[in-house]
Amino acid sequence: MTSEPHFILSYLPFWVVTYGLAVLAWTSAGRFLLQVMVAPDSRNYIWRGFRFLTDWWLAAIRFVTPLYVLPFYLPLVAAFWAFLLRYIATLAMFAMGLAPRLSTMQGG
Repeated sequence: MTSEPHFILSYLPFWVVTYGLAVLAWTSAGRFLLQVMVAPDSRNYIWRGFRFLTDWWLAAIRFVTPLYVLPFYLPLVAAFWAFLLRYIATLAMFAMGLAPRLSTMQGG
C-alpha cells in the first residue's frame, strides 16, 4: 500500500481557485446573456442570483476596463478576464507543483 496524496484535500487551493474563477467566468457570461431578457431592476430570483455573484466582480473589472467599453458589454469583458485569470492560475499552480498530475491518480 503506497502513501499517495489525497486527490481532493492535497490540492485544495488548486480546486478552490480554479472552481472559484470558473464560477465567476460562467456567471459573468450568463449575466451578459440574461440581461437581454431581464430588466436591470427585475425581482427575478435567477437574475438576483447572477447579480449577487457578479456585482463585486464587475465593479473590479470596471476599475481596470477603459471607459469606452459600454456597460452592456462589461459582463462579457469580466468573463474574458476570469477565464484568462483561471488559465494563468492553473498554469502557475502546475508549475509550482500545487496541482494534481495524471500520474497521481490511481489507476484500475
